Amino acid sequence: MAKQNRAAKTNAVRIIEGEGIHYELMGYDATDGLLDGISVAEKTGQAAESVFKTLVAIAGPRELFVFLVPVVLELDLKKAARVAGVKKLDMLPLKDLTKETGYMRGGCSAIGMKKHYPTFIDDSAQDLDLIIVSAGKVGLQMKLAPKELARVADAAFYDIVKDS
Repeated sequence: MAKQNRAAKTNAVRIIEGEGIHYELMGYDATDGLLDGISVAEKTGQAAESVFKTLVAIAGPRELFVFLVPVVLELDLKKAARVAGVKKLDMLPLKDLTKETGYMRGGCSAIGMKKHYPTFIDDSAQDLDLIIVSAGKVGLQMKLAPKELARVADAAFYDIVKDS
């Protein structure tokens, strides 16, 4: 049992706790392979608008950026490039995600990556009291205040989603 509890102490969770931030951990069953954000929202019983996915994009050969957007919306790469101050962004190939961030698909958190990358949160998060993001491990989410997430991830709020 202790091993399972220790496994829940991801880098993201340790950092959040170290900062004294109030949060709630939520686990979900990932054995069905459904790791997309809408499935995670359903499995955790949360409104999909409050569940944010963490996306990593790349400019040029090695400049990485992190974006958090609601799972029901899509990152606008042109808006994202503008706020990141680069000409063009592409999504980081999935095969490079773990090598660059230390996290795997479905468990990527903006907190506790191998290196700190410029991080941007969609401004819709500011309208919510709490948002749900990955806690750094597949099957584990954390709920916390968007402003606290922004503070600990050194992130800024911008409109970075495609217009509906």
